[in-house]
Amino acid sequence: MFNNFSYLTLQQYWWIIISVLAAVLVFLMFVQGGQTLIWQLAKNQKDRSILINSIGRKWDLTFTTLVTFGGAFFASFPLFYSTSFGGAYWVWMLILFSFIIQAVSYEYRTKANNLLGTKTYDIFLLINGVFATILIGVAVGTFFTGSEFSVDRMNITNVLDPAISRWETPTHGLEAAFNIVNLSLGLAVLTLSRVLAMLYFINNIDNDKLVRRASKQLKLCSVAFLVFFLLFVDLVLTKDGFAVNPLTKEVFMENFKYFHNLIEMPIVLILFLIGVVGVLYGIFIGAFRSSGKGIWFAGLGTVLTVFSLFILAGFNNTAFYPSTFDLQSSLTIENASSSKYTLTAMSFVSLLVPFVIAYIWYTWRKLSARKVSEADIANDPMKY
Repeated sequence: MFNNFSYLTLQQYWWIIISVLAAVLVFLMFVQGGQTLIWQLAKNQKDRSILINSIGRKWDLTFTTLVTFGGAFFASFPLFYSTSFGGAYWVWMLILFSFIIQAVSYEYRTKANNLLGTKTYDIFLLINGVFATILIGVAVGTFFTGSEFSVDRMNITNVLDPAISRWETPTHGLEAAFNIVNLSLGLAVLTLSRVLAMLYFINNIDNDKLVRRASKQLKLCSVAFLVFFLLFVDLVLTKDGFAVNPLTKEVFMENFKYFHNLIEMPIVLILFLIGVVGVLYGIFIGAFRSSGKGIWFAGLGTVLTVFSLFILAGFNNTAFYPSTFDLQSSLTIENASSSKYTLTAMSFVSLLVPFVIAYIWYTWRKLSARKVSEADIANDPMKY
C-alpha cells in the first residue's frame, strides 16, 4: 500500500501523524493543569491526596505521548529535530527537566523518609504544570512566528564543523518567550490544561466539596483561556505568513497567509470550528451543570483544534518552521523530511497506532472504573 504512495503523499501523511500526536498530547496535559490546581482546590492534606491520586493515575500517559511525539518527529522530520532541539536547546532542556522532576515527584512524594519532603515534591509538580505547558505552547508558536536560524546542507562536508543548521541568537530559543504570539499560545495552553483538569476532576472524583470548588474555578479559568486563545487566533490569522512557491520552492511572506490556509482548506476550517464549539460546550456543562461528560466534549474539541492548527502550519504550501534570519532556510514538510524509503518503512509501523490508542483507551477505562475518593486512597498501597 505505502509503496505506491508518492514522496509528497508520504510527507503529508507523516505530518498528519505528527499533528494527531501533538493534539493528543495537549489534551493529556490536563495532568499538568491539575498539578497547578492542587494548592488552589485543596483545603487540607486529604483533599490534596485525592487530587494528586486522581491525576497521578494518568501522568505516565502524558509522558509516554510526549516521548512518542518527539521520536516520531525525529524519525520523520529529522532536519526540524536537529534545528530546533539542537539550536533552541534551552527551551527544550527546560521542558525535559520539568518532566523529569514530575516523574521523580510521583515516585517519591509519599515514600517514607524521602529526601526532600512531600511539600517539595508538590512544588516540583507545580513547576512542571506551569513551565511545561507554557514552554510547549511557546515552542509551537514559533511554527507561526519563526525563529532565527540558518540551514546550509554543504556544511556537512566541513570536517571540523559539519552542523547543517546553525542558531543565530545567543539565547538559543529563550527569545521566543518574549514574542506576543508565542506567549499568548503558551498561556492559552496553560489555562486550557487547567480547564481540562477541572473537567477531569468533576468526572473522576467522588467528593462533593472538591467538585463544587472545581466547578466554581472552572468559570474563572475559562475566561482567562478564552482571552489568551482568541488573542492568539486573532494575531495569527491577521499576520503575514511564510508561504512557499509550489514551483520554485522559494519562501516568501504572504499577507493573511494562515487565514487564507483556513479558507482554502474547508475541511480544516470545519474541524477547527467543531473543535472550538466542543471545548466551549464541555466548559458550559462542566461549569454550570457539574456534568462529568464535559471532559469528553472539551477533550475531543481540544484534539480537533490543535490538529487543525498544525495542519494550518504545514499544509497548503506553508513553511512549518520558518526562519526569520534567512527565509530560504525555512523548513517545510518537503525539505525537512526523511527519505522516501524511511518514510515508507515507518508508515508500515504506523499501522500499529490504532492498537496503541486502543490500549491507552483500555488502560484509561480500567484506571477510571471507579471514581477517586478518600476511602479509595486510604486502602490503596500504591497511592501517590
